[in-house]
Amino acid sequence: MSWLGRGTLVVRPGYFHEFRKVFGRCLLASQSENAGIAAEEQFSPAQSETIRPRFGWLKDRQLATLFLFPTLGLLIFMNVFPLVWSLYLSFTDYRDSKGIEWTDANWIGLENYQKVLTDARIWERFTISGYFVLPAVLVEFVLGFGIALLLNQAFRGRGVITTIILIPMMLSPIVVAFFWRFMFQADIGIVNYFIVEVFNLDPVLWLTKTKEARIALVLVDTWQWTPFIMLISLAGLAAVPKYLYEAADVDRATEWFKFRHITLPMVSPLLIIAVLFRLMDTYKLFDLAWILTKGGGPGHTTQVLPVYLYKRAFTNHYTGEAAATGYIMLVVIIALANLLIRFINQEQAEG
Repeated sequence: MSWLGRGTLVVRPGYFHEFRKVFGRCLLASQSENAGIAAEEQFSPAQSETIRPRFGWLKDRQLATLFLFPTLGLLIFMNVFPLVWSLYLSFTDYRDSKGIEWTDANWIGLENYQKVLTDARIWERFTISGYFVLPAVLVEFVLGFGIALLLNQAFRGRGVITTIILIPMMLSPIVVAFFWRFMFQADIGIVNYFIVEVFNLDPVLWLTKTKEARIALVLVDTWQWTPFIMLISLAGLAAVPKYLYEAADVDRATEWFKFRHITLPMVSPLLIIAVLFRLMDTYKLFDLAWILTKGGGPGHTTQVLPVYLYKRAFTNHYTGEAAATGYIMLVVIIALANLLIRFINQEQAEG
C-alpha cells in the first residue's frame, strides 16, 4: 500500500489477504494466552498444595506392589506347592491306602521312575495316547485351517457362521462328553439313527468296540477343538498384508501360487503355535476319555496315559508311582514343546 499525490491511496494486490492472515494469527495467540492465564489461575500453587494423594507416604510403584503382592504370593503358592509336594512323593513309597502320613513315607530315590520306565503298561498307554493325539490334531488342523480360509472371504452372514462354529469350543469338556455319549448310544443314539434310517446301514457299536471307540474319541475331540485352530488361523489370515496379494494379481499369479508363497509362509508361525497348544492339551486329555468310554473303553483301548495315571493313583493307590508317571509326562510335554519352538525359531531365521 502506498500514497500518491493529491491524497490518492493505492492498494497493492493481495494486501487485504495478507492482512487478514496476520490478524487471524494475532487473534489466536491472544486467545491462547488468555486460556493459559485462566488455567494458571484455576490451578494455582496454593490449590495444588491442598490436593494430596490418599497415601502420601507411598509412591505409586510401592502402592501397586502393596496390593499385588498378597495375590501374587497366593498364586505362586497354589502353583508351586503341589509341584514340590508331588515331586517329593515321587521319590517315596507312599501309598494313601496304608493309613500312614506322607511325611512318614520311606525315601526310595529313583525306584519309582525305574518301575515306570520298565513297565510295559506305560509304553502301551503311550502308544494308545499316540493313536488318539496324532489323528485328532491332524484332522483339527486340516479342518480348522480350511474353514478359516473359507471364512476369510467377504460374504453375508460371515459373523453369524463364525459365532456358531465357535460354540463347541466354549462348552465344558464334561458336558461335551456326556452329550456325545448319549448320541453314540447303540439303540437310542441319534448318530445310529441316521446311519440306520438315512443310509440304511447296520448300527455301529461306537463305545463298545475297539476301533469304533477310538474313532468316537477322535471325532468328539475334533468337533470341540477344530474351532480353536480356525480362530487362530483367522487371526493369522487377517494379519497378512493385502498389498502382497495385489502385487501377485498384477503379476497374474495363480491362487495356488499365492497360497504357497504368501498365505502359508505368513500364517505358519501362528499355525505351529496352535498345533503346539493342541498337542499338549490333547496329550493330557482326561475328562473326555473318562466319561465317553467309562475309563478306558473295550480292552483299555481308549485308556490314554492320564486315565491310567488317575487309576494308578486313586484306584490302585500307588501314589508315589503315579507321581513319578506324572513327571515323566511333564518331561515329554516340555521336550515336545521345545522341539516345536526350535522349529519355529529356525523357520523365522530362514525366512
